[in-house]
Amino acid sequence: MDALLTKLKPEVETLTQPAKKISGSESLLNSLVAEGVTTLFGYPGGAIMPVYDALYGYADKLTHILVRHEQGAVHAAQGYARVSGKVGVALATSGPGATNLVTGLADALIDSTPIVCITGQVFAHLLGTDAFQEIDVINTTLPVTKWNIQVTEAKDIAPAIAKAFYIASTGRPGPVLVDITKNAQNEKFDEVEYKKCESIRTYKPKPVLQPAQIDSGAELINNAKKPYILAGQGVVLSGATKELIAFSEKTGIPVACTLLGLGGFPQDHPNYVGYLGMHGNYGTNVNTNECDVLIGLGMRFDDRVTGNVSKYAKQAKIVHIEIDKAEISKIIKADVPVHADAKEALVALTEKCTPNNHGEWIETFRKFDAIENDKVTMHEFNPKGDELMMAEVLNHLSNLTKGEAVIVTDVGQHQMTTSRYYRYKKPRTNITSGGAGTMGFALPAAIGAKLGAPEKQVVAVIGDGGFQMTVQELGTIMQYKIPVKIMVLNNNFLGMVRQWQQLFHDKRYSFTEMDNPDFVKLAEAYSIKARKVSKREDLQESLNEMLNAKTSYFLEVVVGKEDNVFPMVPAGAGVADVILEAPSSLK
Repeated sequence: MDALLTKLKPEVETLTQPAKKISGSESLLNSLVAEGVTTLFGYPGGAIMPVYDALYGYADKLTHILVRHEQGAVHAAQGYARVSGKVGVALATSGPGATNLVTGLADALIDSTPIVCITGQVFAHLLGTDAFQEIDVINTTLPVTKWNIQVTEAKDIAPAIAKAFYIASTGRPGPVLVDITKNAQNEKFDEVEYKKCESIRTYKPKPVLQPAQIDSGAELINNAKKPYILAGQGVVLSGATKELIAFSEKTGIPVACTLLGLGGFPQDHPNYVGYLGMHGNYGTNVNTNECDVLIGLGMRFDDRVTGNVSKYAKQAKIVHIEIDKAEISKIIKADVPVHADAKEALVALTEKCTPNNHGEWIETFRKFDAIENDKVTMHEFNPKGDELMMAEVLNHLSNLTKGEAVIVTDVGQHQMTTSRYYRYKKPRTNITSGGAGTMGFALPAAIGAKLGAPEKQVVAVIGDGGFQMTVQELGTIMQYKIPVKIMVLNNNFLGMVRQWQQLFHDKRYSFTEMDNPDFVKLAEAYSIKARKVSKREDLQESLNEMLNAKTSYFLEVVVGKEDNVFPMVPAGAGVADVILEAPSSLK
């Protein structure tokens, strides 16, 4: 018996050993590691300092990127998430640190980007006293997050993080904010095993596919003479590119993409007919009002796609496939609502739909392409003047990268030009700010994109206005030697606003002309190799130099000051009222 007790003694001691004590900050970092996080973007401050102190000992598990502004952190987290499909993570302190995240949170919410932002907060006993850098971040961010929570005790940190990652990444993805008081970060408690969240009783992220909805949609599609697919970002988020190709090839239906849907269907596919919306292709817009069945796939019928809704696709039956039930019939009434994940719906529809060929219908898009090419594209690719045009720059970039680079655009004319002329072939290569239209997005988002996909060529295409909104993130590129390529199209104007002033405000260029600094010297001050090009004969060689650089590279391309983006659907007009050029009186 004594021998048996002696043999069991080590096990008894193990069972009775006291639990390990850890701080709330360690619990947070352990939770992030358990969720598979490897990269954080952040900026330290007083209320988040205990987390940063603990982070000092996690260098082998977590890479922290010190940005130059909290807005840079959240946009970098977005870029990381968009290119990798993982949840991006940003850290900030309380007060202004937290409020500096708001723009990025709003951007991520409307563009369905999964990020988790973690903010420090004042001690729990100081809440509501207007303590130094205390701001009610929960109510501040309530309208711009998918979910948020304030944690005041260390034991609640891990469950909050588990729930945050689950909510951010499931269903229609989106941003989540976790606000942690300083006392919770410092407090010691018994470590417990981390448990990932796998369900929430009141949250059903993935709808159950309804066979009746699929049957109704298939019936409409099988009987259609002019069916038309409008593919949105839902195709990318659900990983449904192969399924969309299979569906389009079996049914013969043409596919057009929204701004955020670009890359979800290969642009060199014979059934691809173009880019939708305010500055989309001529045929894609006009034929919206000619089709008989319109299939909205993972898109929300944004006003930039529909124009005046009273004139939108009145002749067509609408099949709307969307994972977010709130978006179905919100703007355009669906004849057949399909509340489902895009991939699941496509698989089911492909099985139910009969093989077909709509070659004559697709040919009508090609005829419109010919008109657009004659009136717009040929003039932009082969301009008569000496000034470089944005379109020819992006055409060269697309050719040189074979449409396979990750392109991160800011907001404005360069964004619309890129969307028109960069020929995306793969999903998660088009990273841009869609619904919010956030200037300053591209530079930090490109940093995140490069870290999320280090093996890929990442090119940030930015206007001179948006570049200067987050220009300080050049410091982040310098410090961490991130080999991202930056191309600024400089027209010394806030170009998109100027275009509207030209067309609709009698050329009254009110506060849109910009005196810019020497961008090359600025980039070189951050130890980034830089070059400026303004002559056509130097363009291709300079683009090659940028793309072949092993390190970060800055290229300033001087473009025409009154270079406009056409086609264009004017405000208040229907999509079929798209114009191809400015009136002669305003040229």
